[in-house]
Amino acid sequence: MPSAFLHPFAPPSRESFIRIVRGEGALLWDADGNELIDGMASLWYCAIGHGRKEMADTVAAQMATLETYSCFDPFTNGPADDLAAKLITLSPMAGSRVFFCDSGSESVDTAMKLSRLAHVQAGHPERTVIISRTRGYHGTNYGGTSAQGIAPNKAGYGPLVPDVVQVASDDIEALATLMKERSAEMAAVITEPVQGAGGVFPPTDNYLEGLRKLCDQHGAHLIFDEVITGFGRLGAWFAAEHYGVIPDFMTFAKAVTSGYQPLGGVFVGRAPLAALESDPGFFLRHGYTYSGHASVCAAGLKNLEIMEREDLVARAKHVGELLGSGLRALAADGTIDHARGDGAVWAAGLRPDQNATTIRDAMLRSGGIVRALNVDTLTFCPPLVITDEQMARLLDILANAATQ
Repeated sequence: MPSAFLHPFAPPSRESFIRIVRGEGALLWDADGNELIDGMASLWYCAIGHGRKEMADTVAAQMATLETYSCFDPFTNGPADDLAAKLITLSPMAGSRVFFCDSGSESVDTAMKLSRLAHVQAGHPERTVIISRTRGYHGTNYGGTSAQGIAPNKAGYGPLVPDVVQVASDDIEALATLMKERSAEMAAVITEPVQGAGGVFPPTDNYLEGLRKLCDQHGAHLIFDEVITGFGRLGAWFAAEHYGVIPDFMTFAKAVTSGYQPLGGVFVGRAPLAALESDPGFFLRHGYTYSGHASVCAAGLKNLEIMEREDLVARAKHVGELLGSGLRALAADGTIDHARGDGAVWAAGLRPDQNATTIRDAMLRSGGIVRALNVDTLTFCPPLVITDEQMARLLDILANAATQ
């Protein structure tokens, strides 16, 4: 019999799962006592590693004082204000503000809604079209599902959000044509700077620059979905800085707390803010019960403190060099087909005779965790605290599993 817990992104009929019971750094242990190297930072998020007592102490101390209180008008709390201020110092978006929510999915829906709303406030309610890219993953709320570029993730949910359309992932000409055809209706273009759950695809040369130029040309907002790439994953605090392209909205989640508490949010840039702030009588009717949750924001502040103290953004470059060079070496000797990635997020592209789930399961039996996507891709996004020795072991586990 399946358990009472209906698992996300899993077969509802599945009856057994690997129970993770403890973590320390980049290591995990299951209920049977097996040690596992976490090659995925759980689900792209645990930058500072598992089992950090100071994170638990910080959250407990905040809860003992004030667990949280609503941030709906007219209330606020210190951790929410402090975290927003801290985030602005890390953001490449000058003059932006931060909107908090609970997850990456909510962050994406928030950015899409605020983009359309900003156009309404600017006197252009006809600007409703939002363009996304194939292979893109933008969460599983209805807005993000509508922007999905992974077709199976959209199937079965009925009518989705209208005026959300897609173009081929790397086809800037197709995007330019569509934006020209619907220029007066354009609200935004949304993209992951590095497409993550779709298989780890960095942008092609000048693609992001092209998006920025087209959005400026057609009066559209550029939304960067940085739920995976934010907070050091590419060796800069944000991909916008790494690639030198500044969006109008930037979503975040995951590594903002390293998963110690659920938190998401959106950096809202000056162009949409100008419209939203222009009418003193305007009331923003969007938000979530836990927007600005005090204990969650306290976890974010402590997580960022640890990242700065341990210089983990710089460490990401070293982790990425080890990971990328190791995967390229396996591709060079034919163990896998190819490697692709940037910073400290990579994928092993497999040969046609290999199967991602089969290799993933073999790696699990040998003590390594990666994520299988489709039949041809294994993804790697380790905690930034992973040691060189642990990385070498993880790559050895992959090599052995891929040649069985």
